[in-house]
Amino acid sequence: MAKAADPPPDRRISASGTAGPKVFRHGDPPYAELCWVGRQDGGAPGYDLLPGVPRKLDSHVTRIIAPNPGVMTGPGTNTYLVGERELAVIDPGPADAAHIRAILEAGAGRIRWILCSHSHLDHAPAAAALKEATGATIAAMPDPASAHESQVLDRALADGDPVRLDGTSLRVLFTPGHASNHLCFLLEQTGMLFTGDHIMQGSTVVISPPDGNMRAYLQSLRRLLALEMDILAPGHGYLIGDPHAEAQRLIRHRLARESKVRQVLREAGGAATLDALLPHVYDDVAKVLHPIAARSLQAHLQKLVEDGEVVESAGLYRV
Repeated sequence: MAKAADPPPDRRISASGTAGPKVFRHGDPPYAELCWVGRQDGGAPGYDLLPGVPRKLDSHVTRIIAPNPGVMTGPGTNTYLVGERELAVIDPGPADAAHIRAILEAGAGRIRWILCSHSHLDHAPAAAALKEATGATIAAMPDPASAHESQVLDRALADGDPVRLDGTSLRVLFTPGHASNHLCFLLEQTGMLFTGDHIMQGSTVVISPPDGNMRAYLQSLRRLLALEMDILAPGHGYLIGDPHAEAQRLIRHRLARESKVRQVLREAGGAATLDALLPHVYDDVAKVLHPIAARSLQAHLQKLVEDGEVVESAGLYRV
């Protein structure tokens, strides 16, 4: 695997976009992507995240953003076309006609695989229409709880499986947590890891039981620490640099939130409901987002139950 040199931490990079030319520094959301794209072609890349516009990230990868921006999806779902003479589509996205047309036009008759990181509605439904148009093989990890047409698979994937294209190879990594059938895909030629919703740029992902599991999520993040990788290609947002540091940051964040759950439980006298805990555990999050945060709080509480630290009865959690 060819590993590109990391840019100096004090490097500045100029880019163009709809708001005019800008200069970005390490830590700015577009920075890692601009460095990655710039060192591939030597040009001055743009910083806009525009739906429907193919963005060539390097010689192996093109990204197309679906027109489904929102609180849960950020700028929209990232669909990646990976390969050269033959292509794999990673996360075909929602069943949006314009998005499907953009994928087919960018694929230009070369699409051989359709890979889904997981079966959520912002990542997988376009698979059926793409298969009908191209005859490509749909491959993912089966989701027994889903009857969605995108889960009519031609090939069931498992951890460690290879997906081979002409001159390009992807390796499957099983990363449950956000979803029980979640997969990441490692492009072994460049060290780019396609993370789906295991890691997304700009925010943490929601862990929503019963399919989501916080203990499994943390284990899947720790697994990445031993993986040789150079850049993260998330399901939403820009490319993410310093992949091992990002995985460590997310682990620290989740463990800090878990510690806060313990603290608030103690302050509540050792017993409280989820609704009573929510505004205190997530007092750093806007109240409008609390219904979403409640799902991850449930996942944290479930992990504490699994760990034997907390017991639950009729919705009451006790230390």
